[in-house]
Amino acid sequence: MTAGAEATRVVADPARCIGSGQCVLSAPAVFAQHPDDGRVLITDRRPAGTAAETARQAAQFCPVQAIRLIEPERRG
Repeated sequence: MTAGAEATRVVADPARCIGSGQCVLSAPAVFAQHPDDGRVLITDRRPAGTAAETARQAAQFCPVQAIRLIEPERRG
């Protein structure tokens, strides 16, 4: 990523999360689970490359859609 370039941003709703762990299985470089309740923790809010792709998969696999990716606007 070049200086000033926008990256995909990961957001999650811990209140919606049921702690299934699908996000961690899909994208361990981006997600973890809270040690007390198992809910989603984001360890990389702006993943790039392969990590961004696995984060997209994790969002698709989440059984309660607690994860969302905000993609940068394409210009040009």
